[in-house]
Amino acid sequence: MADLEVAAKRIVWGKFTGCGQTCVAPDYLLCDLKTKDQLVDLMTHQIFTFYGDNPQESPDYGRIVNDAQFNRLLRLLEKANIIIGGKHDRGDLYLEPTIVDASVSDEIMQHEVFGPILPIVTVNSMETAFHIVTERERPLAVYLFTHDRSLQQKFTEKSYSGALVINDVIVHMALETLPFGGVGQSGMGRYHGKFSFDTFSHEKALLKRPEYGENLLWMRYPPFSESKMFWFKNCVPTETFILRWHGIGSFRRLLFVPAVLHYL
Repeated sequence: MADLEVAAKRIVWGKFTGCGQTCVAPDYLLCDLKTKDQLVDLMTHQIFTFYGDNPQESPDYGRIVNDAQFNRLLRLLEKANIIIGGKHDRGDLYLEPTIVDASVSDEIMQHEVFGPILPIVTVNSMETAFHIVTERERPLAVYLFTHDRSLQQKFTEKSYSGALVINDVIVHMALETLPFGGVGQSGMGRYHGKFSFDTFSHEKALLKRPEYGENLLWMRYPPFSESKMFWFKNCVPTETFILRWHGIGSFRRLLFVPAVLHYL
């Protein structure tokens, strides 16, 4: 189990910074029933600690970027089971930090929220949580709060996301030594430092061959006879020729692969 107080503080910070309008903000929260109420209480406390009793008056709490996004978020709230928050001011494009009860099938769980609404989905086991994460579209990041090393290893090896951050949120994007990017629907490619250079560069293959030595290349040219194929089969194992390119063997394979492909 993670330190719930630390988890609550970091989740609230990551979710409501920028009023939830960042691509790396936690989009939804999975937790088990026995920790849910305590976690909600701790997150509520952190919201008040960060933004005061009235976040609308806090200089540190943002606003929704425009009317269209404001209306979209209100439509999500109309069908949501609000635990805390939900107050809004259209004239100020203000929507207070909000936590809602949700299930995986709810409308709010079908698309990125991109706003100050945090859905909480209750699960009965970590296996269920893992299944939910891995069955959905691959996210830009997964934030895993746990001290269980086997669980950390499982998410590291078997989940797919642009990043996996253990016991924190969004800080990975500030580290130039880590590649930042998504996978699948959440994006392709990486940037930061040399990763940016590699992503936006094209490595052009260049092969320069001499014109002499044709007497060594006779076996690669048609017509293909049984004697040529005897040499091909001995020089280029068909089941591994693409993977093995080493030393003198690779030289011989380079000569004969086109002929083998033609023959097969």
